[in-house]
Amino acid sequence: MSKTLTKRNEDYSKWYNELVVKADLAENSGVRGCMVIKPYGYAIWEKMQAELDRMFKETGHSNAYFPLFVPKSMFEAEEKNAEGFAKECAIVTHYRLKNDPENKGKLIVDPNAKLEEELIVRPTSEAIIWSTYKGWVQSYRDLPLLINQWANVVRWEMRTRLFLRTAEFLWQEGHTAHATKAEAIEESEKMMNVYADFAQNFMAIPVIKGLKTETERFAGAEETYCIEALMQDGKALQAGTSHFLGQNFAKAFDVKFANQEGKQEHVWGTSWGVSTRLMGALVMTHSDDNGLVLPPNLAPIQVVIVPIFKTDQELEKINDVVQGLVAQFKKIRISVKYDDRTTQKPGFKFAEWELKGVPIRIAVGPKDIENGTFEVARRDTLTKEVVSNDGIINYVDGLLVTIQKELFQKAVDYRTEHITEVNSFDEFKSVLENKGGFISAHWDGTAETEDKIKDLTKATIRCIPLDRIEKEGNCVFSGAKSTGRVLFAKAY
Repeated sequence: MSKTLTKRNEDYSKWYNELVVKADLAENSGVRGCMVIKPYGYAIWEKMQAELDRMFKETGHSNAYFPLFVPKSMFEAEEKNAEGFAKECAIVTHYRLKNDPENKGKLIVDPNAKLEEELIVRPTSEAIIWSTYKGWVQSYRDLPLLINQWANVVRWEMRTRLFLRTAEFLWQEGHTAHATKAEAIEESEKMMNVYADFAQNFMAIPVIKGLKTETERFAGAEETYCIEALMQDGKALQAGTSHFLGQNFAKAFDVKFANQEGKQEHVWGTSWGVSTRLMGALVMTHSDDNGLVLPPNLAPIQVVIVPIFKTDQELEKINDVVQGLVAQFKKIRISVKYDDRTTQKPGFKFAEWELKGVPIRIAVGPKDIENGTFEVARRDTLTKEVVSNDGIINYVDGLLVTIQKELFQKAVDYRTEHITEVNSFDEFKSVLENKGGFISAHWDGTAETEDKIKDLTKATIRCIPLDRIEKEGNCVFSGAKSTGRVLFAKAY
């Protein structure tokens, strides 16, 4: 398969799809709408998972696991949540197949194996988890309940794209129960901040923290907090959400506790999650026409070493030097790969590791050994430096930090250039079509206006920024009074 990618400015969608496949991150499977995450892609997800898991545990959460299947009656208990996900549900109706008497070797559904109650394949786990919490909470002493689960979910999407939208995907979902409303709101905000911290410090992606409008809010939530990122094509991507559920699920599943005065109260809930969609965000934020660009904090391989040799004797000398170098990198926990394959030439290896986004490449040849130097290449800037043998470890260690910071700053600069204030609907449409990015505009606060703008432009309100300045103006569409600007964009 050719390693050459379609140019981003020619066809961004095609570039993305090709890159995911050619960089060995994932591929489409034999199951409609489902993907196979390949080892290199899964290694990145594992690094994401490890960092997030550490952050969850540092904020007091514990991991558990709940069933994949949800009885239909249980799923229906919280009405708004059930309605919100109904169109995306996969349903199990039978539990057995049998041989087809008319077609040898074929199987048919056994009509005698119909389930007494249909099972929903979880699109989200609030129902099964809150039905379980009923047995876990009796007293205020049992609270707060801070649980996370790493799982897969199924949402029967009609239009799918690797990582960004698939019928089955991997995620984590936190579900917490609290004694007071204030504590539950604090938890919702805290987890939004954890997600923002992760996106910015590990993914090198700047995000805007905000609230969703009522129309865009999670089904069954009283408030949805979100982090919104901007991709290189000027489209927004929702990178994480944290929901204040109020007492909606506690009332639906009768989850009560005895307070300190002995009175029965319903608990207050939250749920929050991020998914393998973050992989798509990582690819789209930093990568270029040569392939992936990975931030060092999440790169499975931070440094690749490529030997350049003509004879076996030269390779032996290089091996001796590189073994010591690899040991030193590992000692300071820099992940390193020595690509000593004899089946491929250096040029092929350079192109392969460039495509896969390894942050730093070190080339070692006979002249380097003779001179006591190494050639160090940066993936993000495609620049090279010659570094002395005795300074290589500290140089690479510092360079990884520099690359991480500069990738983040580059993304910040792009986003800053692509947040545009507009004051008329003509200006709104012009910016949307010709520039893209976030459009900061006054909105009258009505779902009617929100829907009309979406119908006319395909742009949605991505969030009401938490740090916005409350300043009166006129709605960009209706002209009615507005208390502040919100961010619109086309989105994934």
